[in-house]
Amino acid sequence: MEKLTHDDIYTHRQAIKPLRIIVVGAGIAGLSAGLALSRCGHSVTILESSPLLGETGAGIQLAPNATRILRRFGVLSEVMLHTSVLSGVSIRRYNSDKELRNSPMSLSSVDRYGAPMGVIHRGDLHRILLDAARGNSCQILTSHTVVNVDSSPTPKVRVTVGNTNKSFWLTGDIVIAADGIKSICRKQMALAGGYAHKDQPYPTGDAAYRLLIPREKVKHDAQLLAMLDQNVAMRYMGPGGHIMAYPLKGNKLYNMVLIHPSKPNIDTGENVWTATGKRSEMMSFYSSWSPAIRRWLSYAGEEDEEEIPEWTLNMYPPLPRWVWGGVALIGDACHPMLPYVAQGAANGIEDAAVIATALNYTSNVQLALGVYEMVRKERAEKIAASALDTSKSLHLPDGPEQEKRDRSIQGVRQKETAGDSHVADKWRDHQWQDYMWGIDVMRETVDKLAEISAVPMRESERIMSSL
Repeated sequence: MEKLTHDDIYTHRQAIKPLRIIVVGAGIAGLSAGLALSRCGHSVTILESSPLLGETGAGIQLAPNATRILRRFGVLSEVMLHTSVLSGVSIRRYNSDKELRNSPMSLSSVDRYGAPMGVIHRGDLHRILLDAARGNSCQILTSHTVVNVDSSPTPKVRVTVGNTNKSFWLTGDIVIAADGIKSICRKQMALAGGYAHKDQPYPTGDAAYRLLIPREKVKHDAQLLAMLDQNVAMRYMGPGGHIMAYPLKGNKLYNMVLIHPSKPNIDTGENVWTATGKRSEMMSFYSSWSPAIRRWLSYAGEEDEEEIPEWTLNMYPPLPRWVWGGVALIGDACHPMLPYVAQGAANGIEDAAVIATALNYTSNVQLALGVYEMVRKERAEKIAASALDTSKSLHLPDGPEQEKRDRSIQGVRQKETAGDSHVADKWRDHQWQDYMWGIDVMRETVDKLAEISAVPMRESERIMSSL
């Protein structure tokens, strides 16, 4: 696969026509969009409903398709200072701790895709993007909640400020809706399109505990310290669930994501995404898993606390459109992703890069937004679907199907050198990795604009009118 060596054609290009751009939401996707667009000369205002800027959460993976873009955004050097570069990933059985496969990550990533790979605390990535956005003159307004969206060719948003009665309309040339899984902009788009009744979250049947265990807690446990220091991601597969675990912050924290069956959720309001889990329930579900896992879990949280945070993993059906007049959805607002292929943040970063690139190569806003949807929608939805498929493979009950899956994972060792590495776990399937990590969406954006420009005018108008 060709290594990318010409970042400068994306890094230093300025917009043909500077625009006033409103970004709704200051999460990773929103800040990425603000940074990318302000670097190109656009005037960017980011509206964030929270009074404070910051990300909670735990570790996330930065795959090559994300780090390639962050390099062009000018922040990769800072990001890598806070990134743990893992040497490999070990895929294991849940109860016996038997290793089915161990494959390299960091070196193969640079060799194969021309960009590094690692894991980082979500809060560190958010802070770096926030500082860079501010440093590139993004105006970031906290306690500013968007309550209404006008999608006319010159779009505007109605904003309320904090707990006051103050509200106003803010107008821009483009509105980029990065307001997350509970997106107001998405809801209004669905209402305007007449499909709001279909655009509802549905349960996947899975939930997640996300744990960060400090090194200090396991300092007297030699086996757990060795796991923390070996710089290897551990992926355990078991009946009805799996665990992903790896070190963060210079091996000072052990990040664990524990997927398990969700409880029947009778709440249809704001709490449909979060719940309060119980330590006893967590320990009960993983009671048949390996002794090392059970010891890690014994160090989770505070000893005298029974409650632990739990996230219900829901999904939305794919949208018919991502662009609505002068409004474009990005990130979780249009393609929420389950964590099984670790592409949620990366795809939000891709969205930001594609919109910025399109606006750098054309002054036609509708053309740029149309190309954004053409380049991103099918790709993001394929990746989201692969995550859902992977969950089924990871959670097989013990039996013939599970044994077949394990043989396919073990068999990859012999097939990798021949270039045939298909495996049920899409995150570790080389062919699927080439699709997720190897495609350069900024280059695809330029190619798509060139393709549209090359066709006769009437045909070009037909293509755009169909969007």
